[in-house]
Amino acid sequence: MNYRNKTVVASVAGLTLEGMDIMFISFAMSMIIAEFHIDLATGGLISSITNIGMLIGGVIFGILADKFGRVRVFTYTVLLFAVGTALTGFAANVEQVYASRFIAGIGAGGEYGIGMALVAEAWPKHKQGRASSYVSIGAQFGVILAALLSSLILPIFGWRALFFVGIIPVIFAFMVRKNLNESPEWLQAQKEKTAVVKNNGKLRQLFATPRTAMTTISLAVMATVQIAGYNGLMIWLPSMLQQSQGLSVSSSALWTISTAVGMIIGMLTFGQFMDRFGSKRTFGIFLLASACAVFLYSYAEGSAGLLIGGAVVGFFSNGMFAGYGALISSHYSVEVRSTATNTIFNFGRALGGLSPILVGYLLQSYDMTVAMTYLAGLYCISFIFMVSLKRTGEKKVKQMNAQSAL
Repeated sequence: MNYRNKTVVASVAGLTLEGMDIMFISFAMSMIIAEFHIDLATGGLISSITNIGMLIGGVIFGILADKFGRVRVFTYTVLLFAVGTALTGFAANVEQVYASRFIAGIGAGGEYGIGMALVAEAWPKHKQGRASSYVSIGAQFGVILAALLSSLILPIFGWRALFFVGIIPVIFAFMVRKNLNESPEWLQAQKEKTAVVKNNGKLRQLFATPRTAMTTISLAVMATVQIAGYNGLMIWLPSMLQQSQGLSVSSSALWTISTAVGMIIGMLTFGQFMDRFGSKRTFGIFLLASACAVFLYSYAEGSAGLLIGGAVVGFFSNGMFAGYGALISSHYSVEVRSTATNTIFNFGRALGGLSPILVGYLLQSYDMTVAMTYLAGLYCISFIFMVSLKRTGEKKVKQMNAQSAL
């Protein structure tokens, strides 16, 4: 296996385990709420705290990866993520659930951006869209895996046993450390020992000039909407469908698998479109289509309507997830790439992670139509900021960063 493929396999596996863990919370939410006697908003806070941990971990590990290497730091993030996930199964109260999810979030937040940086530095620019889509599909493999494991484990062993599966990433971390070499582009940057390299991972480089600052803000807004939409759909809808449609855990798992399949097809399509037609045009089509699909889904009825509608919503709303790694990486040079990718996307995770609280409130106080209208509006906001993006070439980015380092 060549180096390019190794970076994709490692990143896919990492994101698969992360996606699996996130969806464990979704399927276990009803049981956790019942055991600890908490309301829907308090339950939604579990995911929000995880995303806050992702922001902190993303910033810390992004800086460390730019300074000390992608692969070494990547393995540390996976180990921390595994420990936090396993600790969730030992929680005696909701406060301990919050603490363990925060630890898992710190590890997961670092893993995403580092994996994306590895892929961006290994693949040529005209293939980065599809490479990024391959990696992003890992999260949906995790969703499907979580759905299958939940249907098998929850009815028999309960929600705690589900999180003990989180020890598996420990084995994966050792395999990555043994078989994956450091990024050649990062190694070359270290050899050059320029003024910029000495400032690797500096957060201020994300705001070095007004244009760079506007790019950072726009990308952060887009990432926030992406996560808010995904969490709003995937965290609460399985539980709500169990209540409103009378679906069992197994039936809601089928809905989740259908939606995840739609997401996978959407990601593969998005990656191909992005390489062929460019990021702006592709994001524009998918953002507007997401707004329409999410709004119309609130009127879906019957099992067939829910399954097909879920797949269509997944195709557009999370198909875009495939492009963010390549999109963010293309706007920043190697010296700050992990820092930028982790900080921007995990900022979106932290802020967008508050969405389950709001969606839980809207579902509890109003109905699904109101919640879906809120999500559709978010995609329209993201479209506006996407239009404002202006690509800055690699050479120009390095020049601006060099000036800011002086």
